[in-house]
Amino acid sequence: MITPNNQSTLSQWIDWLLHLHADEIDLGLERIRLVANQMQVTRPAPFVITVAGTNGKGSSVAMLSAILIEAGYRIGTYTSPHILAFNERIQINGKPVNDQLIIEAFDSIENQRKTTKLTYFEFSTLSALSIFKQSELDVVVLEVGLGGRLDAVNIVDADASLITAIDVDHIDWLGDDRNLIALEKAGVMRKEQISVCSDSNPPASLLDFAEHLQVDFSVLGKDFIYTSAPINNQAWLFQSLRGEPESITIAKPSLQGAFQLQNASGVVALILKIKSKLPVKVEAINQGLLKVKHPGRLERLQLNHQAWLIDVAHNPQSAEVLAEYLATQDLCSSDRVAVFSALRDKDMLPMVKVIAPWVKKWVIADLAIPRSTDVGALKQTLLNAGVDKDDVYEYESINVAVQAVKELKNKHVLVWGSFFTVAQALTSINSQ
Repeated sequence: MITPNNQSTLSQWIDWLLHLHADEIDLGLERIRLVANQMQVTRPAPFVITVAGTNGKGSSVAMLSAILIEAGYRIGTYTSPHILAFNERIQINGKPVNDQLIIEAFDSIENQRKTTKLTYFEFSTLSALSIFKQSELDVVVLEVGLGGRLDAVNIVDADASLITAIDVDHIDWLGDDRNLIALEKAGVMRKEQISVCSDSNPPASLLDFAEHLQVDFSVLGKDFIYTSAPINNQAWLFQSLRGEPESITIAKPSLQGAFQLQNASGVVALILKIKSKLPVKVEAINQGLLKVKHPGRLERLQLNHQAWLIDVAHNPQSAEVLAEYLATQDLCSSDRVAVFSALRDKDMLPMVKVIAPWVKKWVIADLAIPRSTDVGALKQTLLNAGVDKDDVYEYESINVAVQAVKELKNKHVLVWGSFFTVAQALTSINSQ
């Protein structure tokens, strides 16, 4: 393929990047650090927050961003993956940056890297850091893509870190030992810096690592707690247990799902711990949580006679959270059809088992991307989970599956299993 330049389109750049490196994922910091140092982008803003964890990272970043914007700060956020457009990954003050900024960043990286091989994600990360560095921001929030210790964003020494719920995910790269996975997440911590964990049952390895680094570490259930406050069902109570106890009544996040209070508690705990460097009033916290948006998380759409629920649940823990939400909807499972596909490195069986009681018909398709699971393996997983073979419908693509589901009489549709499943389904819906 011809190497793109600053006159190429963003689509041309992305197509080229996807073919640049033989492996989609190639963990390690040596390559990206070399280029980042040449570009002088390892300090993209005066204050940097890194967010790691298995589930809740994206929602936590969205809440942090919304709150800090309300507090008057100029903020950049880097997240992954995107759902509909690459630009979603790189945002300034809650808005995706334009194509040209990304194109110019890509072109600069290509000119600097010389013979250094970079993955798609490493290129993406460097482009975000480059854009943030030239945008004169107050704060940058970086979301870890995979793990933490060897993830590309970890070339930046964060001033504070937030670690969300920890579970088994990305088995091929991180394994299935929760203590070892926690150590990978802990890699974003820095010696004697601030860190908060919104997992109420963190593995011992995480606690030991924080103690070894002398991190100013706060953990949900030990250093802070949250409870739903009976104030018109619109508020909850955050309580700090360390030092001088502090109780604050906080507005409920606009994001759906009771589990968002767990994410919000970690966000609030972090905001309070960094207040000496980034002062934030309680009113800004409330307004930020009321205004926060995060597509693809319990997102609802009405399509003709059908109510669609879109969720990126893609591992056992997030599937359990989704199942808990479905249990509150008071719907008969016979009225719900699921559009489902997942990546082959996911622990799919427990995912399907926990959702199966709330779904009658299953519509499956191969995502047709690297790491996708073929239809045969998807079907076998459903059968192993106890789904009747007559309730499984196979299609050649998510697009065809979505169009077929729209013709069914079922009033409720669930799309889940992967960010890619959600992205392809929403693309299909939007094209109509």
